[in-house]
Amino acid sequence: MAEKTMAQYKREYRKIFARFERFWHWAQAALVLTLMATGARLHGLFDIGTWQGAFGIHLIAALAIVVLWIFAIFWHFTTGEWQHYIPTGRKLLAVIRYYAFGIFLGEPHPAKPTIRRKHNPLQRLSYLFLKLVINPAIWATGVLYLTVNITGMNLELVAWTHVVAAYAMAIFVVIHVYMATTGETVTSYLKAMITGYEWVIVEEEDKRKA
Repeated sequence: MAEKTMAQYKREYRKIFARFERFWHWAQAALVLTLMATGARLHGLFDIGTWQGAFGIHLIAALAIVVLWIFAIFWHFTTGEWQHYIPTGRKLLAVIRYYAFGIFLGEPHPAKPTIRRKHNPLQRLSYLFLKLVINPAIWATGVLYLTVNITGMNLELVAWTHVVAAYAMAIFVVIHVYMATTGETVTSYLKAMITGYEWVIVEEEDKRKA
């Protein structure tokens, strides 16, 4: 049987982002921006406020985001939401082509969200890289930096590794903000993460479970 096109599937306005998921998203965004701003002050990229004050805020925000990550990991595994991050190569090249060329030509998105697959293949890979590489690198190097006198690690190496991981996070944030404007309207993805509701493709198994 030939695969259906997106136009042949039924679309419904469904709630796909839970309340905690939205809280986690916006709380993490606020903490990441706080860490980026205070981190920039600690490295002398600007001279607003005191170094000691920036360090204190940076440390508090770091502890808060680690606690948030712990709760988020627990929530993902207890609710089964972790399944939305399983990487897949299906339609991956089509999605990459879409963002590279198709979006500028007005082509339809090749992997619209569904109830069972909220993230497209490219999103899955990027979010998985964030959760398994960037976040742990920032956390681990931050802890090592604070305990360098105990661990005996090279302070400069730890500090620069932390900075590299932070820049990787900054690049992710910039790309994420840009991608958030590529929905059907500039604000459609933003509204979805506020209200929890988004237009999704409803597949046959989704309709039977509804």
